Amino acid sequence: MSSRIIALIDPDVSASSHRLAWLACDTTGAPVGSAFLRVFTRAGQDHLAGLELHVRPDESLDDTGVRLLDAAVAAAHGHGRRRVIAHVEAGSPAERVLAARGFHTVLTLTSARLSLADTDLAAVTGIVEEPHPGYRLVSWEGMVPDELADTFVASRRAMNDTPSGGADFHAVPWDLERVRAAVAAVESGGDVLHTVVAVSESDGAVAGFTELAVPGDGERNARHYGTAVLPEHRGHGLGLWMKAASVRHARMRYPLLDGLLTDTADANPHIRRINDALGYLPTHTSHQYQYDLEGVPSR
Repeated sequence: MSSRIIALIDPDVSASSHRLAWLACDTTGAPVGSAFLRVFTRAGQDHLAGLELHVRPDESLDDTGVRLLDAAVAAAHGHGRRRVIAHVEAGSPAERVLAARGFHTVLTLTSARLSLADTDLAAVTGIVEEPHPGYRLVSWEGMVPDELADTFVASRRAMNDTPSGGADFHAVPWDLERVRAAVAAVESGGDVLHTVVAVSESDGAVAGFTELAVPGDGERNARHYGTAVLPEHRGHGLGLWMKAASVRHARMRYPLLDGLLTDTADANPHIRRINDALGYLPTHTSHQYQYDLEGVPSR
């Protein structure tokens, strides 16, 4: 069945990106697919575009999926982007379209969920209360406290060596304005950002952090945004310590919260061991695909 591709006006604009959108409809006007292209504008990532592609199984390699993908790739090229990166669930219709049109896999991620009702709170508390000489835990909701702001910003470089599998997401330096914008983005979606950090007693600086976005109503599932420790502070068990504190906070502060969601690159065994130790169970696998636009002629 032939479909019609409609370009939409998407008001999703931020200081670091803007988004384009397309909707595919069949001859009856019923939606059968969509594509969203996030055009990154921040220095260091302004050569990239991020793609979300959704198509019905019967439309994936037919007219609809291919035409949606071609429209998004053409728009990325028209905006001067050199690479397009897409994150899709393994075996999904969208993945079949990407593979058929020359996208290649650069990263495999395992998504996992911790059921809070099944969490052994005593065991988690035991991890949190285990002494870590030279370090203490600090936590907050929303924006980082002023007294930790500078070293918290500096600690963000702990994510720079996170395994990427070759995905072309260049590390972009963090500053306080970027931190403030990230918090605002979480809050604009109705969530609360809860952060736990390990602070070095020797200089009062943040040595590592973990972040959790909790729905504002305290129900359904919360999502981990990242856990990282600065290289010079690794080897002390800080990652497990901080994440256990985040789990305990969620379990005690939000009694109606169902679970915690996370996804971790298969090439990051350290974080995967932390998740396993806390009881996270795998739910599905996804892949990050990349397409190189350099040398591709404009359409």
